[in-house]
Amino acid sequence: MEISIFEAVGPIMVGPSSSHTAGAARLGRMAAKLVGQPFTHVDFGLHGSFAKTYRGHGTDLALVAGVLGMYQDDENLSKSFEIAKEKGITYHFYETEISGAHENTVCMSFLMQDGNTREIIGSSIGGGQIKICSIDGFPLDMSLNMTTLLVINKDTKGIIYQITRTLAANDINIATMKLTRQEKGAMACCVIETDSEISESVLRELTEIPAVETVKLIN
Repeated sequence: MEISIFEAVGPIMVGPSSSHTAGAARLGRMAAKLVGQPFTHVDFGLHGSFAKTYRGHGTDLALVAGVLGMYQDDENLSKSFEIAKEKGITYHFYETEISGAHENTVCMSFLMQDGNTREIIGSSIGGGQIKICSIDGFPLDMSLNMTTLLVINKDTKGIIYQITRTLAANDINIATMKLTRQEKGAMACCVIETDSEISESVLRELTEIPAVETVKLIN
């Protein structure tokens, strides 16, 4: 197995642990990006090692900092609770068990300003690296180390062709693509990693595809 020296040493960060602090901050930040809308409250369900050591390792501070948009090396990470209060964002931590999950896993439930809720489950897998395991019940395996496109769409014939044709027409090469659906004919989820960044104009083209419900992008 090839391991980068940066994975062994860990990222530049504030806090004692690349897994429990840096990874937690990145999990929170990426979850907020995937949600993509203003929220007022977040419930953090902590599993395994996260649940047992989160206060001592600052995992709670890092998760809140992350959903506020802070990076793991932000000097204000330790003040995230105060900053959240200033922004009017509340939060709650609780211990939970998630079957088959990595020891450093968190279930983040966002209460949106419009009253809807969004749920994202992710794991901190070491060296500041993360994995998004599910979004709103869709099982996933997203590292978010590349430009990543998340498309929620109706499960209809030809939808994948329309999505990939749009990317190809804009000279965007697909590195990986993973598909999942709730059931035949219901809602489906398409995760695409690309070799280049995706522009806002391409996003608009994708959202105009009739069967597409939502499109989220992390460049």
